[in-house]
Amino acid sequence: MPDLLWPIKWVIELILVAFHSLFTFIGMEPTQGITWVLSIVGLTVIVRAALIPVFVKQIKSQRNMMVAQPEIMKLQKKYKGKNDRESREKFAKEQMELYKRTGSNPLSSCLPLLIQMPIFSGLFFVLNDAQNSIARGTGGVGLMNEQLSNQFAVSELFGAPLRDTFLTSSSLEVKILAAVMILVMTTTQFITQKQIMAKNQNPDTMNSQYMQTQKIMLVLFPVIFAISGISFPLGVMFYWLASNFWTMGQQYIVIRNMPTPGSKAHHEREARLAKKGKLPKKTEEPEAEIVEETPRQRTQPTGKARAKKGKK
Repeated sequence: MPDLLWPIKWVIELILVAFHSLFTFIGMEPTQGITWVLSIVGLTVIVRAALIPVFVKQIKSQRNMMVAQPEIMKLQKKYKGKNDRESREKFAKEQMELYKRTGSNPLSSCLPLLIQMPIFSGLFFVLNDAQNSIARGTGGVGLMNEQLSNQFAVSELFGAPLRDTFLTSSSLEVKILAAVMILVMTTTQFITQKQIMAKNQNPDTMNSQYMQTQKIMLVLFPVIFAISGISFPLGVMFYWLASNFWTMGQQYIVIRNMPTPGSKAHHEREARLAKKGKLPKKTEEPEAEIVEETPRQRTQPTGKARAKKGKK
């Protein structure tokens, strides 16, 4: 059966080996855990930088989605209680037309995560193959040869092997490091989602269905991180953690500089700009000048007899 992740694994190995070679070139030990952790962080930076255009598209779609919420709520109110097939079809059609007209997408918030899943899976299998390289006597699919794979297999950070997981390891160091990372991962994810809800929401959308979904995600994503984190190798968790920090910082910059109109962040930005004297002045329409018309004197009609008298 062909390996569908082979191209992704090959690119991941290329980036990992490139950063590992750079760090060993400047004097770091090739078997040290910190060398491989920094290589994984470098991989994260490359991947997330490549996804910036996707993130920008996601932000624009999310903002449009928030702006469109009042119209969506009106549409839902219009078809409330109408469960017949024709009404459902009309509602779906008008909703899709609204999404298209406003440039919004209810699935936009999941797009970067969905794109990263194959990369995340590829990294998981790359590190899994590396940790078993000593027993198998083989390397990866690309530049991660047997020597480099063996170096990763024996690498440790604070006494915890990067190949181990919270569930499979009996080492106290692994369990402590994994527990701390899971706690930090869930916290950063919660803060990132809370930033959107607390500062970048228009008050008109607070009771919308979209906001209810955001509230569910606020709790759901940290739970997913906590449950799945205990089964991932420490090396994979470092990618996830670094990606969370990137998302949190990126989200902070976007909310600060491109907030949703009407949101708390938007008012704070206007206050900062006003304090610096950089707030654009609102253009006032010039008042219309009142022109008083001089009343015209009515010309009296001249009769024939009077006209003849005037000629004499």
